[in-house]
Amino acid sequence: MSEDKKSKKTTKKSNKKTKKTKRKKSVFKILLISFLCLILTCFVAGGGAILAMAKTTPELDLELITSMNEPAKFYDDKGELIDTYLTEQKREPVLIDQVPEHLKESFVAIEDERFYSHNGIDLIRFTGAMLGNVKSILKGQPEFQGASTITQQLIKQRYFLEESLNNRLSIKRKVQEMYLALQLEKHLSKDKILEAYMNTIYLGGSAYGVKAAALQYFDKPLDELTLTESAFIASCAQSPSVSYSAAKYAFDNNELHESPRTSSVLNLLLKNNKISQEEYDEAIKPQLTYSFNKNMEEKMQFEWFSRPVIEALSKDLKEKLKYDDKDINNLLASGGLKIYTTMNTELQEVSQAILDDVPGGKNPFNSSLLPKQDKLQASAVVMDYRTGEVKTIVGGRGEQAALSYNRAASNAFLRAPGSAIKPLTVYAPGIDSKKITAGTVFDDTPIPENIGKKYAGPGEKPYNPNNSPVGYSGYSTVREAIQRSLNTISVKTLDQLGLDLGASYGEKFGLQLDSEDKSSMAALALGQTDSGEYNGTNPLTISAAYGTFGNNGVITEPILYTKVVDRNGKVLIDNAPETNQILDAKSSYIMWDLLKAPVSPGGTAPGAVFDSNVPVRGKTGTSSFSKDLWFAGLTPNYSGAVWVGTDDYSTVNGLYSNTMGQLWARIMSQAHKGVETKEVAMPSGITWADISKDSGTLPSDLTFKDPRGNRVYKEIFIDGTVPTTIDKVHVAAKVVKKGDRYVLASETSNPSAVEDRVFITRAYNPGASVKDQAYVLPTEKDDSIFKPEENKHEDKKPEGEESTTPQEPNKPNNGGENKPNDSNKPNTNKPNNGQEGPSDNKPEARTNTLLRNLSIAINDTLKKLWF
Repeated sequence: MSEDKKSKKTTKKSNKKTKKTKRKKSVFKILLISFLCLILTCFVAGGGAILAMAKTTPELDLELITSMNEPAKFYDDKGELIDTYLTEQKREPVLIDQVPEHLKESFVAIEDERFYSHNGIDLIRFTGAMLGNVKSILKGQPEFQGASTITQQLIKQRYFLEESLNNRLSIKRKVQEMYLALQLEKHLSKDKILEAYMNTIYLGGSAYGVKAAALQYFDKPLDELTLTESAFIASCAQSPSVSYSAAKYAFDNNELHESPRTSSVLNLLLKNNKISQEEYDEAIKPQLTYSFNKNMEEKMQFEWFSRPVIEALSKDLKEKLKYDDKDINNLLASGGLKIYTTMNTELQEVSQAILDDVPGGKNPFNSSLLPKQDKLQASAVVMDYRTGEVKTIVGGRGEQAALSYNRAASNAFLRAPGSAIKPLTVYAPGIDSKKITAGTVFDDTPIPENIGKKYAGPGEKPYNPNNSPVGYSGYSTVREAIQRSLNTISVKTLDQLGLDLGASYGEKFGLQLDSEDKSSMAALALGQTDSGEYNGTNPLTISAAYGTFGNNGVITEPILYTKVVDRNGKVLIDNAPETNQILDAKSSYIMWDLLKAPVSPGGTAPGAVFDSNVPVRGKTGTSSFSKDLWFAGLTPNYSGAVWVGTDDYSTVNGLYSNTMGQLWARIMSQAHKGVETKEVAMPSGITWADISKDSGTLPSDLTFKDPRGNRVYKEIFIDGTVPTTIDKVHVAAKVVKKGDRYVLASETSNPSAVEDRVFITRAYNPGASVKDQAYVLPTEKDDSIFKPEENKHEDKKPEGEESTTPQEPNKPNNGGENKPNDSNKPNTNKPNNGQEGPSDNKPEARTNTLLRNLSIAINDTLKKLWF
């Protein structure tokens, strides 16, 4: 019994243990199941969260990924690349087959060694990084490791760059980044992904992409990089700013640079059998030397032309395509645009050299009278005024910084045009309105007081500008006034036309005129617009204006580019210039003809003619105190303008009007090389007629007999404007010469001294010395009294002639007068021997007749010799 009891007790104990064990196992099982359920719940919840994050991922855009992010490229008028749009990010896209193998392998070695085997996410690297991050957190030293593949880095650059900079630990961003990386690997090859990555990655300084980095650090193309240099560029990807700073310091201090991370790249290449031991030994030896590229600075190669192109294109994108500033900046910086400009590269470079005085020969800027070299500035423009295409823009002399003051094309640069304004605001308006003709005569004399008072300010003297050089010519045609740039006639002409008409045409020609200028005779007639204000003109504007005279009165808007094409070859803008008929074609042709006068002998700029086979037209201009010097002109092919002055409006001494013409000619000569000269055709409705230079009317007989010579010449007119009246300025008069002047003959004048001469008339006293005043009809009369001298009788008769007055002794009389004796009568008997006896006439009558006939003969001879 006892054993049974023991057995039962033992069984009970055993059952208790078993129950306890089972109970413990059940608890563990429950805990395990609960834990697994919790993990599963977390996983499901996390998976749901991850799925939710993935659903909000941006749609994969392959074009965005593969696009080169290339900045706009500029091409010249022959399709040659001339410039690249500059941004803070220098990008030089390259195709994968243009990248050296050792450079590709360097990036893969240091950034993603399993790049060619994973599907966008490197799970091995990711897991290692996660465990490393957990350890660092547990140690209280959180140093997070990255595990992004090259594919993920590319996604980050294209989609999440700004967000990654602001929040490195964003789980949502990392999830979306990994999701897109998996998607991208399904659509693009490894080479395409690597190509996009190598064109996108930031490598320090301003270099984005491997090609830009090679230029920035070593100033060489990719195919010339050494293995060590390739390793350095790849090493920059992890810490680009640190790498750039160290390299720049070494360069600036002329030191060799030892880069530990470059060594790490080389070690990985050797470890992965991408290079041989021999290549490694050769590459690991040298310390790096840098040759930073100066062209990586913020300056375009053709700043003067390319910058205005950007301004013009931006304006057109806003107006035509409704882009905003942000869109335009993105498009220019990374849209891969191709901008086809109108610039002629050779002409641009030569024109710059001419203004910089690079060519040999006499330097027109080297006068000792000029301001300092760094002070004197110049600018120039040449354009095809029919198509509107601008061929050259030179905005200044010498080396200029980026975004410098463009003195040729900027609307912030507007200067007083001086007399170059006269064809635009005075003579073209006058001829187009038919209020004057090319042959209209004005008197080049001081401005009459009644006219001068109209244009004087309160308390000022009457407006009375001088000519330059000072002096007055007298009667002058409009053609002569343009030739010699006569200020007085410009003022008198505009006074006749009215300031409103002049201002209206000036604005049509593109001049910037404020309200003060529009009411100023000095501004509109002489081009003395306000200095330092946004009014006046620049070479680009005045070039277009002068082109009107060769283009049948049509002004063509200057254009700097012809078309813009996007990265896909689609034409965004096909640029065509605006045109506007501002002059009648006949008026335009007459101005074309008139403007040959200033470049002819006797004009202000004969030096502007550069080829006898190329017609040249133009006009000089000088603002007050010689602050601005101009020549604006045209040929049948191009129009153009040059300006010389200073930025601070100092007086320029030592340069003259003809110097400006010569400067213009040097540039235009280059523009016409190899170019067939076109023709400016005369339109119908034009006629030529003989007129008087002094009256502007049809000539009279006296016009041909002016003592200065024939005063008749042939002038051009619009049909219906030829004068119909006869010259009344020339008159004939009988005069007597008194010393160096003539006076009108009187009844008491000596008949033998009286001459018949032709004079001009002037109804007023000009109050100054005038060149033609010597030919004006005198008003003073001869006050001499002619008394014929009595013949004295001599004892001896002249040979072959008998005395007609008997010899008689003189007798005194009362008062001392000698009176003839009445008893002494001439002999009236006829002579004998067939000789003529004494005449009944007075003895001196015959002598007077002979003298008169002799005088007439002499006068006739003198007239023939004179005329």
